Amino acid sequence: MRARQNPPARPGPGAARLTEGNVPRGLFRLAIPMVFGMLGMVVFNVTDTFFVSRLGADQLAALSFTFPVVMILNALAQGIGMSSSALVSRAVGETNPQKVERLATDSLALGVAVLALIVSIGLFTIRPLFTALGAEGIILDHIAEYMVIWYWGSIMVVIPMIGNNIIRGLGDSKTPGTVMAISASVNVLLDPLLIFGLGPFPALGIRGAAIATVLARSLTAVVALYVLIRRERIIRFTRPTVADIWYSWRQLLYIAVPNALINMALPLGSAFVTRILAAFGPAVVAGFGVATRVEMFSLLFINALGSVTGPYIGQNLGGKLFDRVHLARRSAESFCIVIGVIAAIVLASLAEPIARIFSPDPEVLRTAVLYLRIVPAAYGFQGILRIGSITLNVLGRPFHSAGLTVLQTFGIYIPLAALTSRMWGVPAIFVSLGLSYLIGGSLAHLLSARQIQAAAEKETETAPPSSMAEARR
Repeated sequence: MRARQNPPARPGPGAARLTEGNVPRGLFRLAIPMVFGMLGMVVFNVTDTFFVSRLGADQLAALSFTFPVVMILNALAQGIGMSSSALVSRAVGETNPQKVERLATDSLALGVAVLALIVSIGLFTIRPLFTALGAEGIILDHIAEYMVIWYWGSIMVVIPMIGNNIIRGLGDSKTPGTVMAISASVNVLLDPLLIFGLGPFPALGIRGAAIATVLARSLTAVVALYVLIRRERIIRFTRPTVADIWYSWRQLLYIAVPNALINMALPLGSAFVTRILAAFGPAVVAGFGVATRVEMFSLLFINALGSVTGPYIGQNLGGKLFDRVHLARRSAESFCIVIGVIAAIVLASLAEPIARIFSPDPEVLRTAVLYLRIVPAAYGFQGILRIGSITLNVLGRPFHSAGLTVLQTFGIYIPLAALTSRMWGVPAIFVSLGLSYLIGGSLAHLLSARQIQAAAEKETETAPPSSMAEARR
């Protein structure tokens, strides 16, 4: 039983009413723009690596050294962004524009505060930090050239990560998806101009790559701020009380911290697996790298679907529309299974020609093909794991969400891969990954369904008698 709700009011002209209309169709329409946006981000990252590699091995090594630090800052920003999307979408569903404004404003303020702390430390620790990571000589010089620019411009990286999540929380996936794709195009254009000095542009080497990244991200930052300030009008410029901002930050950090830690832990899990694979030779590691690059493209729709499922469930949860919450979760899971089956069939059939695009080496090809014929069979359950984790975040259960990911990676995948690889070699490692997705996805399905039901029952118990009577009618 649930009380009948009035249609939620929009906090701004761009917000979408995700509490109305056909649920599967609505989810699908939201996901499509994000596919192009995420494709743009994949291209963005590949472009930087491609052009810097043309400078030489030292510059490419320097860029590779920067990845862990960049990923940590991105993980923190994504954690805050995910929490802002979850909380803003619920506030939209609750028809509470004041709460939307407070959360949106305080999310950006929290991101800037965290960024200021990290940048102030990072600028003075570039050489000691990367020396500790193993960089030296000319490579350390190239790292310094890159990171000084990247640190100063990192606000243009963090603001759109948080701002786009807020916009998705309002129900608008078109704006973030479109701008992400355009940003990637700008980076593709600027990279060769600034790195190699084409035409009137000076040749800046690896510094050019950093400048191109900052300028391209600046586009997304400007658009995100324009949408939030001018179109939606949900950013407040009045000085809040300490109590108000701390109340918002506490809610945001409760979801952001475990998600940020998990985002940082996932590369660590990948490092463990790479270490296991390294025992079988560098060609096997290279083949694994090829397969995971192909995987980024194969999972575009599932990842895009995950990014919009949270706001969809959040708005309906805020509106106490638990039937639609259940249906949204089931629909998203069904999409994941269908897309996963299609991806598995395509990759199993075309694994070799696809892998050959990246490397002609027989051993590299053998490993990549093996991966692409085993792991994609579990892509559907990987998607269900993602949907379940996002749903739990929106429900205010971030530690349940983090626990699922920890269990899948560190409780099942890595121990199973380490044990079975000694007996059955590389195929066992990839089978272990598939099994971890199968188990993790199944648990996510059960846990998220149970938590939604618990939230619905709690609402029924606390609903006033008049609302209960109205709901029965």
